[in-house]
Amino acid sequence: MTLRKTLLSVIAAKSSALSVDDPQLRNSNLRESCVTAWHSMKTQWALTTACLAAQAMAAGQLDPLPLPPMGFNNWARFMTNINESIFVDAADAMAKNGLLAAGYNRLNLDDAWSTMSRAANGSMVCDAVKFPRGLPWLTKYMRSKGFVPGIYTDAGKLSCGGYPGALDHEKIDTRDFQAWGFEYLKMDGCNLPDDTEAKYHEIYSRWPRAIAASGKPLVFSNSAPAYFFDPDNLTDWYAVMGWAAEYGQLARHSADVATYPDGDGWSSIMYNYGVHVRLARFQRPGFFNDPDFLITDHPSLSFEEKKSHFALWCSFSAPLLLSVDIPSLSQDDLAFLRNKDLIAVNQDRLVEQATLVSRDDRWEVLTKSLENGDRLLTVLNRGAVTGTLKVPWDRIGLSSKAFGTASVRVKNLWTGNVRNVAIADGGIIASQVPSHGTAVFRITKSKSPVIPRGMVFNTLTLSCLTDQASGKVIWSECNASDAQVWAVNANGRVSSLLRPDACIVDDDGKIISHQDGCEKTSWVYKVSGNLISSVSGRCLTESANGTAAGVSCGHLLNEQVLALPVGVKVDRR
Repeated sequence: MTLRKTLLSVIAAKSSALSVDDPQLRNSNLRESCVTAWHSMKTQWALTTACLAAQAMAAGQLDPLPLPPMGFNNWARFMTNINESIFVDAADAMAKNGLLAAGYNRLNLDDAWSTMSRAANGSMVCDAVKFPRGLPWLTKYMRSKGFVPGIYTDAGKLSCGGYPGALDHEKIDTRDFQAWGFEYLKMDGCNLPDDTEAKYHEIYSRWPRAIAASGKPLVFSNSAPAYFFDPDNLTDWYAVMGWAAEYGQLARHSADVATYPDGDGWSSIMYNYGVHVRLARFQRPGFFNDPDFLITDHPSLSFEEKKSHFALWCSFSAPLLLSVDIPSLSQDDLAFLRNKDLIAVNQDRLVEQATLVSRDDRWEVLTKSLENGDRLLTVLNRGAVTGTLKVPWDRIGLSSKAFGTASVRVKNLWTGNVRNVAIADGGIIASQVPSHGTAVFRITKSKSPVIPRGMVFNTLTLSCLTDQASGKVIWSECNASDAQVWAVNANGRVSSLLRPDACIVDDDGKIISHQDGCEKTSWVYKVSGNLISSVSGRCLTESANGTAAGVSCGHLLNEQVLALPVGVKVDRR
């Protein structure tokens, strides 16, 4: 019996109480997705939806994006001024200028490609003025050049630009898009019947079912989370990110990046960066947090800002979708966009999202691991002047006592220079980093074990968990001190660099840093963002007075949703 028939028979047989423990669900990936759905969605309808999508993925039908997508989208650069020549010219230029060879193989249409009304049979209609040879011709041309075509629609009644949306046309649109030759679908979120999380959930959940029913691969790019980022209350945003990670391969989580030629490009990039660093727990192979397009020809950006934009997105293993005038890119811009070392980091099969080791009012330090055991270090200078920063080995997640050699190979991913750095030097120096510039280093695997180290911060307030010599643990403004850099070992022990021999424990609701009881204490990090004591069962919480407390866990409470270093095991149940 096929997996699909097996699942449907299980659902039919257990219409009142579907059990994810059923022995018929043999496929481990399928079972894990069903278990996640069972615990998080709590309704048979939602469970059925998620399990059907997971079943199709297990059958090889819906796993079209194991690595972050790379390519081109017209929106930020051209907005609704969309036409056939933009894509023909982009395809021709990318095939000649090395971008296609570097991996940028997707060409995605955005809003305003259609007429203002549907056909009598309910189908969308391509605007024949903008696309005189039609969309099937265009997708065939894209493929002839080596590209994968993508298209846009909106989950609501109308798109953001006022064109027909897909509401109540999910099946016919899925059929048409695939028949026209598209393999990637960006789903926007304007003009839904109401703006509640429940309504978005219901409407967006129609798409994995429609795609599963089609039996054909279709990348699903979900923009729903972008409509729920509220700096004053993130509970609904967390909920939407949770189901978006189940319903597709990538999710837009925040504001549109600045469109050409308006606005302050750097401020826009940094805004989306500031949202993105809160979400690493969701990313995994097959699902990518999406901070929006690369806008490296925006006239407001300096050359260093352009490079940082690219380097940060690569460090995040984020989608690399250029929204620029491809044929007009300068040789300098093309050179960094084709950087093989940074693209290799972006396309690394672990697809870890680099997380913050430390931050203050000037420096942002991020790390992650790579599949071959190498370690990545990214240093961003947000200050107004050039500066130098030394990052100690312990902050990189390595131990100076366990390297096993006198030096380690370090590659500067901007220059390509490789040098042996003495362990005795104490760390890596990011030298003369320009204002708004970024230094990126790849550290060769050594005998030193990697221990996840970095900030533990509240993703609403951005307060950092802070150790104190007294053993009291508080939340405070991030200042890049050792008191705010935490190590989380494989047993769930959480210790600061200030007091590495101690660990945090829940002492009857008070969180303290203490040497006693560490062997009995462990913390479990949930995909919800909760950090839960395995002893007390309470959640690490930011109290109103700034103290760290152990409090009964609630549902996506702002004071309890935390970001931890990448590499900490995430419990997705």
